[in-house]
Amino acid sequence: MQITTIGLDIAKNVFQVHGIDGEERVVVRKQLRRGQVLRFFEELSPCLVGLEACATSHYWARELTKLGHEVRLMPAKDVKAYLKRNKNDAADAEAICEAVRRPTMRFVQVKSAEQQAQLMQHRARDLLMHQRTQLINAIRSHLAELGIIAPQGREGVKELLAIVAKDANPGLPNDARASLLVLAAQLQALQTTIGAIEKRIVVQHRANKQSKRLQTIPGIGPIGASAIAATVTNPKIFRSGRDFAAWIGLVPRQMSTGGKPKLGPISKQGDRYLRRLLVVGAVSTLRRAKQNPQKCPWVTRLLARRPYKVVAVALANKMARIAWALLNSDKTCRSAWFAAA
Repeated sequence: MQITTIGLDIAKNVFQVHGIDGEERVVVRKQLRRGQVLRFFEELSPCLVGLEACATSHYWARELTKLGHEVRLMPAKDVKAYLKRNKNDAADAEAICEAVRRPTMRFVQVKSAEQQAQLMQHRARDLLMHQRTQLINAIRSHLAELGIIAPQGREGVKELLAIVAKDANPGLPNDARASLLVLAAQLQALQTTIGAIEKRIVVQHRANKQSKRLQTIPGIGPIGASAIAATVTNPKIFRSGRDFAAWIGLVPRQMSTGGKPKLGPISKQGDRYLRRLLVVGAVSTLRRAKQNPQKCPWVTRLLARRPYKVVAVALANKMARIAWALLNSDKTCRSAWFAAA
C-alpha cells in the first residue's frame, strides 16, 4: 500500500514514524535510529511529512525536501490538541500525522541553512551579553561586600575595574583582588568577543536590502533589522501587519466570553528575541520623543494619557506593523511617521 501521509516525531537518536495510506489506514508504525531515517524516506515515493517545529526540525525538513517529499512544520502547542490519552513517541507521531492534514492548521516556514547561520550570530551575542551582565553584577556585589561601590552604568563599571587593577588598595584584600582580576579578565574577553560578533552582524546587515530598509524605521538599528530579516522568511504568510505584531506577541491577550471582551497584558507569543529588540528600540525612541515633543506628536499625546511602559509596547507594535509593510514592498520608512494618528 502506498503511504500518503507520515507523522515523524524527531529526537536525538530514536525517531518514531506513523504513516497512513489514501484511505487513512495505518500502514507503518515503527521506530528508526538516526542513521536509518534518510534511508527509510529514500525508499518511499513522495508523500506529505509532518514535523513539529522544534530543535533540528529545519534540518530534517530541508533533507526530506531534497528527497522529493512535501514537509510541513507545525507549532508543538497546536499539535498537542490531537494527542490521545497518554503521551509517548508513538502517540506523538500519530498526533502529528493527524494534525498535518487539517485545513486550519498553521505551519512554520522552513529556514535555509544561511538564515539559521545568521540567527546563530544573534543567539550567540545574546548569550554572551547575559554572561557579561552576570560578571558585572558579580564584580559589583563582591566589591559592595567590602564597602566599595560605584554609580550604575558603564562609567561605574570602569571605576570598579580601575580599583581592582590597582596594585595597592588598603580596602581590598589580596585574595579578593586575585579573584576579581579573574572576573575582570573574563569581562574584557567577553567585550571583545561581543564586539567581533556585532561587526559580523553589521556586515550581514549592509549586504541585505531588506535589512537596510528596516533600519529606516525609528527605533530599529542594524541588530534589530538584521534579526527581523533573517527570522521572517516569507512576510506574505501574514495577512496584515496586525497579524505580524500578534505573532511577535505585542498585542493584548484575550480572555473574552459571553460577548464580553476582556483584554489583559500582552500575549508574549512568538519570538521573544524580536519582541525584546522592538520594545528596547521603542524605549530609546520614547527618550528622544520626550526631548523633542514637537517632532513626535502621536507619541506625545499618548504619553499624556497612558503609562510609559504601555506607550513603549504600543510603539513597538506600530514598529512591527511598519516592518511588515516594508518587507512586502520596496519602500523605506518616512521620518515623520510619528505624526500618524
